[in-house]
Amino acid sequence: MEVIRSKDNPKVKRFALLHDRKKAAKEGLVFIEGMRICEDALMSGVEPVSFVYSDDRSDLASSWIERYNISCEIVCVTSECFSKIASTVNPQGVALVTRIPDMKIEIPRREDGKDIFVVLENLQDPGNLGTIIRLADAFDFNAVIMTKNCADPYNEKVLRSSMGSVWHIPLIVREDAEVITSELKSMGVDTIACDLKGDLLEKADLKLPAAYYIGNEGAGLRPETSALCTSKIKIPMPGKAESLNAASAASIIGYVLASLR
Repeated sequence: MEVIRSKDNPKVKRFALLHDRKKAAKEGLVFIEGMRICEDALMSGVEPVSFVYSDDRSDLASSWIERYNISCEIVCVTSECFSKIASTVNPQGVALVTRIPDMKIEIPRREDGKDIFVVLENLQDPGNLGTIIRLADAFDFNAVIMTKNCADPYNEKVLRSSMGSVWHIPLIVREDAEVITSELKSMGVDTIACDLKGDLLEKADLKLPAAYYIGNEGAGLRPETSALCTSKIKIPMPGKAESLNAASAASIIGYVLASLR
């Protein structure tokens, strides 16, 4: 395998440019970097477009190529060149470029009818989004459904905070909450708004299939969205805090719904 040694090589420059999510998204691509997140993607069946590694990771690269049957573009660069490609302070010498999965797929169902979905409206914080994707994976939700104005689920911060869960669970994007709610109701799914004006969680009549809605970190759900839902619930907070962050609230309600299975 020829080793690229110049930071001005066109391939090195191309990989470095893919850190710009807007540019990468226009090309339908995702750049992922680091041993754990890359191997998790490969183990989940992700088929990369490119595999790039530093020459001091040749043994690891060879084992991955054989174990995961990697047959895409494979590029070996020096450690210095990889440092230009990488966004981390201490790069681990492996990165993948893969295609963005289709996020306009049909909403998946379970055979037993015990479906659980989390719906996110205009959620902006990548850390919150990644954590919610991770909890949805942990609790075996059907899917994470998002409005188009949410943070990019393939943002680097989302990828890291999800700890690889972006590859394990369907991520679905629709135009807005109205479209999502109409689709879920047509499937016979209860729609539950997380709203400070709702019923206390422990008194709510929860049943499956269900989808619960988490809103924007600052504004919460739009009133119009809450009004569309079958019911409204709130988490009791006897302490002095006025609210929970989006990921914390999503975790609590997600656990309660998962316990109904």
